Amino acid sequence: METLTLKTATDVVKTEGPNRSSRDEGILASGSDVVECGTVLGKIGVGAAVSATKSGGNTGTGTLTLDATNPVRDGAKVGVYRVRLKTAAANGGVWAVTDPEGYDLGEVAVGAAFDNDLKFVTADGATDFIVGDGFDVTVALGSGKWAPLDFAAEDGSQHAGAILLEKADASDADARVVLLRRSAEVVSQALVWPVGATTLQKNAALAALEARGIVARTGV
Repeated sequence: METLTLKTATDVVKTEGPNRSSRDEGILASGSDVVECGTVLGKIGVGAAVSATKSGGNTGTGTLTLDATNPVRDGAKVGVYRVRLKTAAANGGVWAVTDPEGYDLGEVAVGAAFDNDLKFVTADGATDFIVGDGFDVTVALGSGKWAPLDFAAEDGSQHAGAILLEKADASDADARVVLLRRSAEVVSQALVWPVGATTLQKNAALAALEARGIVARTGV
């Protein structure tokens, strides 16, 4: 994170709701290190993914393997994704993928990589898949904790949702902190961004905060 020392929330907040109604308590996730007051945060709303053969099993003996690095992509939903063979073929076939709400995410051939809400690849086995074979991929609910905004993340912390109102150390353990969450004006120069954040990224994050009623303004 950029180095910026701020003493109190008054360095960040210009105006807020009555009786501090703009604020909430939250948990800063362990591993966030020392985080300065004014840091823009994102919420960890999406957890890990696990795959399993559909209930009742498959005729085909092939596999589905989630990507080892980033199996859950930006926009993924909590719940069960269905991967079902739509078209059968010798040593191949075509899968149809639907999200937890039943929306069609497209098709992918056996042996090819799928990269949408999820990233995975299937492989043919000694016995071919038949129509109706499939896999269920379950995406868990995230911890609900907060972390410094990370534009490269895919667990929800890539989306701005709050501003930290106190300096906190979550190097080795979670830390309970005070957050600015709604209906407030903040000093734009006081916000702390990830190192290397571009103007485009900052503007998108500021728009997300403004949708929550948090407006950044120049001045002290």
